[in-house]
Amino acid sequence: MIEKYTCKGGEEKKKLGSSISHKMEGELFLTEKIILSVVLGGFVCLFVYIYNISVLRTKRLRSILQNQGIKGPLPSFLYGNIPEMKRIQLQFQSRSATTPENCNRHLEDSDVAHDWPTSNFPYIEQWRNKYGPIFTYSNGNIQILCIIDPEMAKVLSLCTSLSLGKPSFLAKERRPLLGQGILTSNGPYWEQQRKMIAPQFHLDKVKGMVNLMVDSTTAMLESWEKKTKTERGTAEIRLEDYLGSLSADIISRACFGSNHAEGEKIFSALRTIQKFMSTGNLLVRASRKSNREMQKLEKDIHSMILKVVKARNGAKLEKNLLQRILEAAKNYGDTGDLPQDITPSTFIVDNCKSIYLAGHETIAVSAEWCLILLAQYPEWQARARSEVFEICGEKLPDANMLRSMKTLNMVIQETLRLYPPIPFLVRETFQDMDFKGIQIPKGTNLQIFVSMLHQNQDTWGPDVHKFKPERFAHGTLGACKFPQAYMPFGIGPRTCAGQHFAMAELKVILSLILSRFSFSLSPTYQHSPTFRLFLEPKHGVTLHIRRL
Repeated sequence: MIEKYTCKGGEEKKKLGSSISHKMEGELFLTEKIILSVVLGGFVCLFVYIYNISVLRTKRLRSILQNQGIKGPLPSFLYGNIPEMKRIQLQFQSRSATTPENCNRHLEDSDVAHDWPTSNFPYIEQWRNKYGPIFTYSNGNIQILCIIDPEMAKVLSLCTSLSLGKPSFLAKERRPLLGQGILTSNGPYWEQQRKMIAPQFHLDKVKGMVNLMVDSTTAMLESWEKKTKTERGTAEIRLEDYLGSLSADIISRACFGSNHAEGEKIFSALRTIQKFMSTGNLLVRASRKSNREMQKLEKDIHSMILKVVKARNGAKLEKNLLQRILEAAKNYGDTGDLPQDITPSTFIVDNCKSIYLAGHETIAVSAEWCLILLAQYPEWQARARSEVFEICGEKLPDANMLRSMKTLNMVIQETLRLYPPIPFLVRETFQDMDFKGIQIPKGTNLQIFVSMLHQNQDTWGPDVHKFKPERFAHGTLGACKFPQAYMPFGIGPRTCAGQHFAMAELKVILSLILSRFSFSLSPTYQHSPTFRLFLEPKHGVTLHIRRL
């Protein structure tokens, strides 16, 4: 009986355990089924979202434009016209490599010497020839309305609406370099930053910065003079080794009250980020490794700028741009008017980065192009030097002298026409807008090709590709058919706030070099303008200088 009872009890336990096991397996299966359904649902939602952003949205924008007669190349799924852009670029490079006359290795006085936009953006040139000066194409999921029409450029330059601003993707893709400072923000937030920063670059303020520019440039030229003494009156100067540091020193001292030693680490980190983002074209995105390194650099820059700010707070110094930024950050913090994702410290850092970059890189590369052209055209070098001697004599230039340098002004304006530091401008419509009878839907990116407008034959005449400073003898109004088509400093309300500062700095640098040295291009110089966030000489520039 005992054995029988024990066996029966064991069987019942087995049955009970089996029932519990089946129940648990059922519950586990149900849980797995729910998780799988959630995951699949998430993937479906993600796919729908991506499809809507990448396909339906861009297709709708393109359809609205096409219905108004604006044509363009047919985009591929997800990637838009990027594959075709790569293919055209490779075909052009292959042709150039096998056709010596297209290589443009050395700068010569010919019609093709300065026609670099065709080689940098051959797909834009091909589409313009096929579809006209206003056409549409897709860069991935971004629908672009490309504009190389002077009359449309004029209309856009007169638009003051806050509904036309910087593209949303800039603040995301260029965040490590620019953040949400004056160069990338929009709406009332941008408007407040503009009101804060622009007055610091008014002409009367720039006049007070000329002495700083002269001091920094003189220090650089003293090092050049030492080189000429050790090399029997002549020397080779690699421009990028000097001009970047010079412009960094000037913008740091003039606007932030810090010397070059304090600003050098910030500039070095920003330059490294710029190199990561510089692809030579618009077709390649940064690698994951580059993104990780950029994130680290971004944190370093943040802490370095705040260190300069802390030093500034502890000193009794003259009010300058940094002080204005600090005051604005405090006011924003007190009123709570900052956007949700912006803190007072990021407000300070983002605007400091914007000023550092805009006041450093653009001026450095513009000075390089000016010196290249003055070296290549010795008659204009002689004319500009004669003007400097006539105006300055034995004295160092001041603000009043700079204003009298008409020849040098023409040289700079013509250089900026042929080699604008930023080859194209991009704007986004934040609501449906009408320009020149074209209904442009919300979310469209407008790409104004400055470089091609600057070399438009109908606007500038048959000598458009030649270096001809005298075309600016009577200013931009007398230089071309549509003065608004000349836009080296941007257009409309978002015209560069520091253009007076930039022109003064370029005049100081060039006038002091001209007064001390004659110079020519090294025979090894290869003329190859290349777009890497800014338009740069691809292989650098070496000058042969001789002390006067």
